[in-house]
Amino acid sequence: MISSERLAAGWPNLARNADFAALLDRSLHRLTGQGLLPDRFENQAAADWLYAEAPFCLLAHDTRADPIFIYGNKAVQACFEYDWEELTQLPSRLSAEFPDRSERQRLLDTVKKQGFISDYRGIRVAKSGRRFLIENAIVWEIFDDAGNRHGQAATFSSWRNVS
Repeated sequence: MISSERLAAGWPNLARNADFAALLDRSLHRLTGQGLLPDRFENQAAADWLYAEAPFCLLAHDTRADPIFIYGNKAVQACFEYDWEELTQLPSRLSAEFPDRSERQRLLDTVKKQGFISDYRGIRVAKSGRRFLIENAIVWEIFDDAGNRHGQAATFSSWRNVS
């Protein structure tokens, strides 16, 4: 299992980490009754699939006062136009344009209080400045089995460019 200290210290790469994939899956399932991983996968195969092949975007940030992304699968990297190294050094607030950041913060505060939000939609910005609307997103708190909070995650399958 992932310790709070190791996550807080910043793991160099959670991309294909089986424990982290399981943590994301279990915390979503605990809150919503649905998981991220197909039943056919276990352990490392699940983490590899989630990172490289999942047909949906999945990203997570840590618990700092100004959270940093700690995870973004290949679908997220394509959508936001950041590679792994760039994404995992990016403050998550920069995924929204300045005028939209207060709306984004309200969303995250609500998720912290309620545990999750489903059917979220909002405008985000890619590295190039391209704006896109994410729709039907689920945003949730990442909690381990002991109740320790590790951050927040989001998944979405629907997005479209906006002008």
